[in-house]
Amino acid sequence: MTATTVHIGCGAGFAGDRWDAAVPVVATLARRSGPRYLMYETLAERTLALAQQARIENPAAGYSPYLERILRPVLKTVKAAGIRVVSNFGAANPIGGARKILEMAREDGIAGLKVAVVEGDDLTAVMTEGDIRGHAPVEGIAMPDGRMVAANVYLGAKPIADALALGADVVVVGRCADPALALGPLLHEFGWSLDDLDRVAAGTMAGHLLECGAQVTGGYFADPGYKDVPDFGHVGFPVAEISADGTVVIGKADGTGGLVSHRTVKEQLLYEMHDPSAYLTPDVTLDISGVKVEEIGPDRVRITGARGKPRPPTLKATVSFEGGWLGEGEITYAGPNARRRAELAIEVLRTRVRDLGTNWPLRFDLIGTVATFDGDGGDLRAGRDWPDDGEYRVRMATQGGDKQMAQWIADEVLSLYCSGPAGGAGVRHRIAPQVTTASILVNRGRVSAGARLVEEDRA
Repeated sequence: MTATTVHIGCGAGFAGDRWDAAVPVVATLARRSGPRYLMYETLAERTLALAQQARIENPAAGYSPYLERILRPVLKTVKAAGIRVVSNFGAANPIGGARKILEMAREDGIAGLKVAVVEGDDLTAVMTEGDIRGHAPVEGIAMPDGRMVAANVYLGAKPIADALALGADVVVVGRCADPALALGPLLHEFGWSLDDLDRVAAGTMAGHLLECGAQVTGGYFADPGYKDVPDFGHVGFPVAEISADGTVVIGKADGTGGLVSHRTVKEQLLYEMHDPSAYLTPDVTLDISGVKVEEIGPDRVRITGARGKPRPPTLKATVSFEGGWLGEGEITYAGPNARRRAELAIEVLRTRVRDLGTNWPLRFDLIGTVATFDGDGGDLRAGRDWPDDGEYRVRMATQGGDKQMAQWIADEVLSLYCSGPAGGAGVRHRIAPQVTTASILVNRGRVSAGARLVEEDRA
């Protein structure tokens, strides 16, 4: 019998989200009847690039490093309650992530857990590097000359639905469109065809509302005195009710703080949406220009009127390249004449790096004074009227291809302890490998995605 309502809760909106956010969501879902799903959205383009770097260093790694911390607290409960999990925490290594989940289940005495992976996002399996580089980059970022690390295409919802049809309790995906994490379960439960554009659009809209976790329940919304959110320290994550006709109701986990209102929903609807009348996804072109948003009860908002247009002929892919090394350091100056001591520290750093014989680019920030809206490496003092007394934190950053040089430049901040202006304190410095990315559009006919169940590797 086809479901009439599907309940989907979100347990994470990005890789480093609160590890315990899913606990009240799962408790809420366990009290609901009908099909219930828990989705974790943990994969940004930057996160995937870092995962690719981790897999280069350790072939067994590459799935979300937070997988165990966010899933283990609820894994036994979701299995017992019949709540199914869908997530992209597979990142660069979905099979590795699936095997880790099976290992956790064995250790915790969870019998019969079925885990499936969605495969097909790895473009290097079907295209050569030359073929990939032959595609024109989009979004204004050209492909660098560095070694290509990986190329991953955004998959849609159908392979997720296929994985659920295999009986999977947990579906592990790598790169996919974020809304597909919710649309996949809806295709499976309602039997929607991808040609049913308005319903597919409604499911995509539901996924878009859920994908960023607490952003639809007051997170990234709160602005004291203008947009107040109650019990913000315990902000609850969203739980959506999606009907077979495409009606979406957004609420939040029971007994939690936060807020679901027409304003929180509208902000999330428009989040990262380049064109509200043509939001491109692998499954549909979503049009929310005629959507109606209604508050129907405390922390309950109904959204109707999504419209769908045919999906684009191409799929977006992220291509990752080795990006050299980032070197950075920080030091604080406080008290009388702190500003002038901080500026002297910057002059010293410029001199010392120049003496190293490198022309690597340098960026200097006075954090808290000039960092977000300025600080392009020029004269930070020009036209400013900052007080001499106070607290100023100097940050220097550089990037280049040589690890040793990155270390030497970062070490110059450390040397300010005894060789810099008076009173410097709180030094931190580090170097880190970088991965850069570019985006391309590929013909969807080149991509073949599928799903399969995974057995635990006991070797």
